[in-house]
Amino acid sequence: MLAIDAGNSKTDVAVIAADGQVVGAGRGGGFQPPVVGVEAAVDRVADAVREAFAQAGVRSVAHVSACLANADFPVEEERLTAALHARAWGATVDVRNDTFAILRSGIAEPRGVAVVCGAGINCVGMRPDGRTARFPAIGRISGDWGGGSGLAEEALWYAARAEDGRGEPTSLARALPAHFGLDSMYALIEALHLGRVEEVRRHELTPVLFATAAEGDPVARALVDRLADEVVAMATVALTRLDLLGEETPVLLGGGVLAARHPQLDTRVRDLLSARAPKAVPRVVTARPVLGAALLGLDRVGAPDEVHARVRAYYEEG
Repeated sequence: MLAIDAGNSKTDVAVIAADGQVVGAGRGGGFQPPVVGVEAAVDRVADAVREAFAQAGVRSVAHVSACLANADFPVEEERLTAALHARAWGATVDVRNDTFAILRSGIAEPRGVAVVCGAGINCVGMRPDGRTARFPAIGRISGDWGGGSGLAEEALWYAARAEDGRGEPTSLARALPAHFGLDSMYALIEALHLGRVEEVRRHELTPVLFATAAEGDPVARALVDRLADEVVAMATVALTRLDLLGEETPVLLGGGVLAARHPQLDTRVRDLLSARAPKAVPRVVTARPVLGAALLGLDRVGAPDEVHARVRAYYEEG
């Protein structure tokens, strides 16, 4: 079996033998079909697959379990499935959103909910009977707010208004430009607008926001609380859709922002979950998501428990 976890920033693949041994692995760049097109995005995955196949000494496998970023709608899953089929890597192919890999990597059976907060925010849930809960998670047009990009954008908005007098005072007005060696929000706005500070560097402002919140700044703290509210809202809706609100159910917290376990965010998420979904069992997951892709593939082919255990041990103990 070939397991693929292809996120926006990196791709991780593994070849799993029938007995659960990991016999080949490869890594590659980010998977961004909306930016480069489906074929070019799959080409990047292909580089990692060739590396893994060469290590394993195979040219194809029986099944491909692929968890891919930007597989947000059924039509996108169908297109990506067709694109992977065309590469003839495996006789059968399953494509899911990459958030499912994070969920499955942190649970013993396909039952639970995961909220992932990295550059953006997403949430999925699953039950062993195949039922799932998910959100489009493509930004503001699908009702989403949060993740590193959302936090950075909002921090800039409040800081700009604080400096020019339209908004309440906040230490963010000094902290954000200082991160780039600038002395004012006006200078930072100009630098971002003219490209002297590249757009991709905005994510660097998220740790600055958390540090400012930790110092007690009310505006920064309110933004961190708002993110916690979004995380818990998504998790609670997913639990409700799957009829799991009344059962003890794992809620996995993943992605760079949640995995960092910022005290204010972590505490508020747990407090809100305790109030709104008392039987939820929150847990931060840090295992490599390719483990989840592999376990989903093993679920699909009906592999025995000892095979699941061997793959999990490889990634958790290695």
